[in-house]
Amino acid sequence: MKTNFNLLFYLKKPKNYVKGAIPIYLRITVDGKPAELSTSRECEPELWNAKAGHIEGTKEEAKTLNSYLDKMKAGVTASHTQLCKEDAEITSQVIKSKYLGKAEKMHTICEAIKIHNKNMAELVEKEDYAEGTLKRFEILERHVKDYLSFKYQKSDLNIRSIDYEFIDGFDFYLHTSKDNGANTASKHLKNLGKIVRICLKNKWISSDPFLGYKLTSKPVLRNYLTLDELQRIADKNFTTERLSQVRDFFLFSCYTGLSYADVKKLKLSDIRIGIDGQNWLFSYRKKTGTQLAVPLLPVALDILNRYKNYPFCINYDRALPISSNQKMNEYLVEIADLSDVYQTLGNRIAKRTFATTVTLLNGVPIESVSKMMGHTNIRTTQLYAKMMDEKVSKDMAPLMAMFTTSFEAGIKMMEAKETAESPNLTLVPEQYYKAI
Repeated sequence: MKTNFNLLFYLKKPKNYVKGAIPIYLRITVDGKPAELSTSRECEPELWNAKAGHIEGTKEEAKTLNSYLDKMKAGVTASHTQLCKEDAEITSQVIKSKYLGKAEKMHTICEAIKIHNKNMAELVEKEDYAEGTLKRFEILERHVKDYLSFKYQKSDLNIRSIDYEFIDGFDFYLHTSKDNGANTASKHLKNLGKIVRICLKNKWISSDPFLGYKLTSKPVLRNYLTLDELQRIADKNFTTERLSQVRDFFLFSCYTGLSYADVKKLKLSDIRIGIDGQNWLFSYRKKTGTQLAVPLLPVALDILNRYKNYPFCINYDRALPISSNQKMNEYLVEIADLSDVYQTLGNRIAKRTFATTVTLLNGVPIESVSKMMGHTNIRTTQLYAKMMDEKVSKDMAPLMAMFTTSFEAGIKMMEAKETAESPNLTLVPEQYYKAI
């Protein structure tokens, strides 16, 4: 990084100075910001040449002092040169520390991401994080390295060099060179923001470069199954056991709102009697750790009873014999095709179906839906409510009926009045509205 670097020797008068020798200091200035460095030498004011930064005279004492100052200047300059070669952050304080042998350890952006990913990988093994979350940060690491090579021709960069310009350029790079959509780019920047905040907590940086940067995203079409589509899947008879099982697991998620990870770790001991005397599902959401308490609908309870004596469930203490997520998704493609459902089935659409078709459309309050789905913020649940045309239609039905009745009554009243006063006069449409 190009910087404006200057050195200047000067006399620094102490407070309450009267007369006598004055300490000589070296001022290191980088981009207008100075740092002082004592030379541990003194000089009489009348012998000092401020322009040359040297003591005047030809005596041996003067030559020795000037030689010492020249050597010190060369050492500070060498420290600056070395920092430039290391692609380190160049400030007056950093150069001073480097010269004194007290230079702080330089931390880089790639180092920060690697440490984060290493720690997360260990937590994934303990099932505190999903493997997909780690993969997103590994993708971020590759994108950051590619961007550094593309923009700076470097393999890494001091974390203190990450500023608003870097973030804005990285955002543009993701949209153009990586062909990311607005939402994908926003997620990468959000993950980068997490890395930067960790650096801030570790005091590797003094300020947050994301402060004031606005992440942009576009609304996403969140599909869900209608009651008719859900029924077609449930009523379909499959000739193979594997498809029947995957269909059952999918329907279980549709009627409980559980994610794939939550269904996979579900135990029969998690099914207990609730406060209403009915069977409830009590567990913890793997993603957020929030508690789940879901009353089991007859369809979900029937699926559990169907597999309670299954060898896998007995041997491994599981409620359902779940396949791998990849296999599940492959089989769901077949299930959708055979059931004449023209949507891409998966766990996400199952959760949305529970939130919309199964609960909200049947009058379950959004607060209860939020609690059953283990959402930490009700705003997450509100996303499901916003996308339901059926809910809007159902909510508007009483109002529509009221206005229709009033409108028809007004027409009949005006027609009767006009017929009595002037049988041949036709009532114009505008008068219908005035009647109500």
